[in-house]
Amino acid sequence: MSNIVQYIIVRSDLRTILNWPFGAVIAQCCHAATAVLHLFANDEQTIQYLEDLDNMHKVILEAKDDTVLLKLAEKLKEDDIKHKLWIEQPENVPTCLAIKPYAKERVHKYVKHLKLL
Repeated sequence: MSNIVQYIIVRSDLRTILNWPFGAVIAQCCHAATAVLHLFANDEQTIQYLEDLDNMHKVILEAKDDTVLLKLAEKLKEDDIKHKLWIEQPENVPTCLAIKPYAKERVHKYVKHLKLL
């Protein structure tokens, strides 16, 4: 499982510009990560990823705003990379995107331009 990773991308402007509390931003990441694991629970790599809970590998990256996040979501959709774009309700605000667990070499190219949060 060592090369299976889950990428989570969250908007940095939620804190820096919109002044969301830190806990609220973390909650968005939790929502997206939980949702994508549920949606793809029967996926072979998701199963492998969850078999060794103490050694899960997540990378949390930042998208500077909703435009960057939505552009990434569209590219992932085009290339059939399974993910969950979390849209906070009732505000209808896209906040975070979680990619299901994949081998790093399969998905790194989509996120390599993003900074660690």
